[in-house]
Amino acid sequence: MKTKLVVLGTGFGAFSALKELDSDIYEIKIVSPRNHFLITCLLPSTTVGTLEFRSIIEPIRNVKNVTYIQAFCKHIDETNNKLQCVDADTKKEFTLDYDLLIISVGEVTNSYNIEGVDKYSYFLREVADARKIRIKVIDCFENASIPGITEEEKKSYLRFVVCGGGPTGVEFAAELHDFIEEDVRKKYPGLENDIEVILIEAGKTLLNSFDAKLSEYTLKIFKRQKINVMTNSYITKVTENEIFVNNGSHFSYGLLVWAAGNTGTELIRNSTLPKNNRIKLVIDHYLKVNGTKNVYAIGDCTEIPDEPFPVTAQTAQSQGKYLGKSLNKLAKGKEIKPFKYKDLGMLAYIGSHKALANTNQYKGSGFVTWLFWRSVYVTKLVSLKNKILVLFDWFKTFVFGRDVSNF
Repeated sequence: MKTKLVVLGTGFGAFSALKELDSDIYEIKIVSPRNHFLITCLLPSTTVGTLEFRSIIEPIRNVKNVTYIQAFCKHIDETNNKLQCVDADTKKEFTLDYDLLIISVGEVTNSYNIEGVDKYSYFLREVADARKIRIKVIDCFENASIPGITEEEKKSYLRFVVCGGGPTGVEFAAELHDFIEEDVRKKYPGLENDIEVILIEAGKTLLNSFDAKLSEYTLKIFKRQKINVMTNSYITKVTENEIFVNNGSHFSYGLLVWAAGNTGTELIRNSTLPKNNRIKLVIDHYLKVNGTKNVYAIGDCTEIPDEPFPVTAQTAQSQGKYLGKSLNKLAKGKEIKPFKYKDLGMLAYIGSHKALANTNQYKGSGFVTWLFWRSVYVTKLVSLKNKILVLFDWFKTFVFGRDVSNF
């Protein structure tokens, strides 16, 4: 009889593990409310139409010899090896048994309990989030084009605010700048002088996980692009019409995208499994949850106490690949080595056909690095279909511009 293995999640960690696990050894079930794998690194490109949504997702049901269940896991009963789950649509509850469990549920956006953030801002974690932002961006330009509105109303609609100077916030601001320069000027003539993009970051600089010179270069490029970067600043309150900042200033806005940090999911927060004060599961060097015999965890929701890894897709991907291979070996009675993380570096797009590369071998910026950025992401796409669609989208955007239809 096959070992019952349940995977919670469909992110980089889970998907990488699934590709390695031997279905001849394991009866594999996947539980997740999201029925696709998402290339989150390219998600900012979909918010303005540079890429289309379906180009960066891969249906989980395309993975062979596994059973997918579209549901949330509510509770993990590690004593009896049972999962309490609820269907994502019908809300019907059910129980699943497991022999081995892999937790790869990631994290959720952290609003830091700031008044109005959850209600009025837009997060950027899922395709549904990107679609809402794309609709809102177009609505802002259409609203600003209505005859008879005041100058102040027009400027309010055209004030785009991004909170968070990490890769997600920076890349969204960059994509928005490209959209304004390459498409808005042609398709919404007369609005370009009233547009304002504001990036708010609580730290001293942008992209603090990158080399200091690359962070400085990003600030210089954003200044040239007329993106208003507010460092050492944070939002204290958000209303339907205004944003309040810690320096006492406040201003009206058309769109607020919140990319200021992550926190544990409800499952991890309520779990009795060992976790640290950052609401991350504590795992050992074999990616097993401390104090358990058959529960493993990978990705953003985890931390090894004496060796914290960067919270990136790259980390989750390498952990998933390692765990899938290790579980195959263990099932065959073979010895396994502890997980070793190899940092391949980070990439980020900063607009105007310029990108950053922060790797051990190469630290660079500019147009050539942008070409490198695109080539790396194409090679990282999981299927031939994704590669063809992304390349076609880039070509289509270059030739015809971005689609500003709203539906």
